[in-house]
Amino acid sequence: MPTNVQVPVRTVASVNPASCEVLREFACAGEVEVHAAVVRSRAAQTQWCEAGPRKRVEILREFQRLLCEKKSDVARLITREAGKPYVEALLTEVMVVLDAARFLIDNAYRLLRDEPVDHGNLAMKTKVGRIVREPYGVIGIISPWNYPFSIPATEAVAALVAGNAVVLKPSEFTSLVAFELASLLHAAGVPKDVFQVIPGDGAAQAAAGRLLPVVLELGGKDPMIVLDDAEVEVASSGAVWGAFVNAGQACLSVERCYVHRSLYDAFVAACARKAKQLRIGDGMNPEVDIGPLIHERQVRVSRGARVLTGGTRLLDLGANFYALTVLADVNHEMRIMREETFGPVLPIMAFDTDDAAVRLANDSEYGLAASVWTRNRARGEALARRIHAGTVMVNDTVSCFGISEAPHCGVKASGIGRTHGRFGLEEMVRIKYLDSDRLPGVKKVWWYGYGAAFARQMEGFLDLQFARGLRRRLRGMLRSAGVLAGRKL
Repeated sequence: MPTNVQVPVRTVASVNPASCEVLREFACAGEVEVHAAVVRSRAAQTQWCEAGPRKRVEILREFQRLLCEKKSDVARLITREAGKPYVEALLTEVMVVLDAARFLIDNAYRLLRDEPVDHGNLAMKTKVGRIVREPYGVIGIISPWNYPFSIPATEAVAALVAGNAVVLKPSEFTSLVAFELASLLHAAGVPKDVFQVIPGDGAAQAAAGRLLPVVLELGGKDPMIVLDDAEVEVASSGAVWGAFVNAGQACLSVERCYVHRSLYDAFVAACARKAKQLRIGDGMNPEVDIGPLIHERQVRVSRGARVLTGGTRLLDLGANFYALTVLADVNHEMRIMREETFGPVLPIMAFDTDDAAVRLANDSEYGLAASVWTRNRARGEALARRIHAGTVMVNDTVSCFGISEAPHCGVKASGIGRTHGRFGLEEMVRIKYLDSDRLPGVKKVWWYGYGAAFARQMEGFLDLQFARGLRRRLRGMLRSAGVLAGRKL
């Protein structure tokens, strides 16, 4: 029998979406390789945790320095592999990670250290308690291709500074960027087994089967509401950027735009005019505003919608280029207003009242983010509170992801859990309550030794703490007298 049978190895290819050039191929990790990586991470994590938060912050500071020095190289790699313009790679990827590192350098030690817990109950005054934050051990990150550096990096640095090891499975479209992140972290001092990259095209098994904690960001259909007092020139520019940044391939993209009927005609005309002015092409060209989509997709315009501009592929530029599309006369019967688009499309619908705008914004299975545009900040914030979304911005859009102090999260079908800031760091640790008694040689009042007298004392003790009125409390104090002298088992 032949003994030299070769088993084919599955691979994933990193491809420049602008030129369709194959940049590199990677062998897909199988179940055995993934398991081995987790075993190595678990073994290395103990020492990483024992290094302490100050040492980990020091390494994070070095990572930040290295990334700042290599910012241009990293941004160019992102552009080559993901297609977005170079300046967008700097702003929406590299800057976001540098600032996330800044937040953790400034705050991680304070947020991770033990937190004292006061005891208001008189019965517990002899105790001292604290909240302890412990790393989970190994954190698995499955990251998408649309922001191949900022999404995995912001989550990885939070996991690492909390004392966890990380195994990252990047999108099969953007493995090169993931390995560049690993190179930077390792050069900064993160041990190789503490941060590993596992390329492949598979997805993780459901964590629910093992009751594993998860954080999931599952997409959005973000609404933009333009009120009747909004500045059309500003809001239309915000809509065009919010819809077309990264060629519309952002979970936070403006995917539904609702404009007060009094401004509707002027607004849609301004959006169409500005969309036509944007330059589409290879993101490495500094004059380009919009790059390609990451891979070839079909474009279908909803029947009944009025196409103001776009709606076609730009095959003269390449297989993955699409014209920026602005649609008018849309409604909620159309799929374009209900399903996540993930492409350069801006559908605009009119509304008559603020209540109608809120109903339309909330008429979605998603709830990641939203925006309200108005000259009256108080009015905008009041409306924002009525919108079902994890984040609502007033007079801006998308940029909330770059605010390191703010949590990034969604409601409804947009996900569970949080990333970024204090709440994102809390997702990377187990919360343990640690309590010590100050009088270890004394039997506790509530231990066995029950009886009628003890019951009367406890009634009085409750009145002492919680009864309304000074007289009732004083009577309670007298009834509870002698409770400490009672005999216990």
